[in-house]
Amino acid sequence: MDQIEQLKEQLHKQEKLASLGVLSAGIAHEIQNPLNFVINFSKMSDKLLKDLEEIVADNEDKLPEADREDLNDIVADLKENMMKIVEHGERAISIIQGILLVSRGKEGEFLPTDVSKLVKEYVWLSYHGMRANHKGFNVSIHESYEEGLPMTMAIPQDLSRAVINITNNAFYAVWKKQETMGEGYMPEVSVKVTSAEGNIRVSIADNGEGMSEEVQQRVYENFFTTKPAGQGTGLGMGITRDIIENKHSGHLSFTSVQGEGTTFTFTIPIRK
Repeated sequence: MDQIEQLKEQLHKQEKLASLGVLSAGIAHEIQNPLNFVINFSKMSDKLLKDLEEIVADNEDKLPEADREDLNDIVADLKENMMKIVEHGERAISIIQGILLVSRGKEGEFLPTDVSKLVKEYVWLSYHGMRANHKGFNVSIHESYEEGLPMTMAIPQDLSRAVINITNNAFYAVWKKQETMGEGYMPEVSVKVTSAEGNIRVSIADNGEGMSEEVQQRVYENFFTTKPAGQGTGLGMGITRDIIENKHSGHLSFTSVQGEGTTFTFTIPIRK
């Protein structure tokens, strides 16, 4: 009876997550439209600034030197501002497209994927999600992405889920340790993406609580969680191993020392 009740609770959570997925897809779609307008008008404004520069250059002899210098400074600042608007707008679009892909992506569909870009986006989404749920949470995130990594065929909506599951656990581990140790402890999470022997290797390490021998033995066990009731489903790491090893023919491993931290590493073959 306890198992039946537990399964009912898990199904209820899954239904809730499915509803949130539909809602997030709708929100993402609605946000994407005004963002496109922001980016497009920023690019148009940049072209207008270039036209203005040409007009100023043609009439340079008619302007006092001080006014000319002020005008050039203003134009330079405006151009820099436009570049920043476009850069951050396009990053927001990229994140939204990732959310839409997770919500609407076809089951098991392999697509050309920039693994470094995907990992970076979902590490930071996980971080901001943690900050939203735990006020005052902060952590130093150290990132290292090998340059020139090739695109690989992967299931991005599943791979992003695996990254989020691992980083959520990493951020939770350092948060729990910070709650215990206080200001003397500096929480850190390190993310590294490299390639070797035809594989892409992703490593996510934290200096959090670490895992006991018992927890290490049960880490992939369905419905096993060390989080309080209502905060964890106990399904995340089992799903992650299935995504990496079964769906992507890769390998998932970890090392952990209780009280010192945990490192999860997965490799997936580069497929073109």
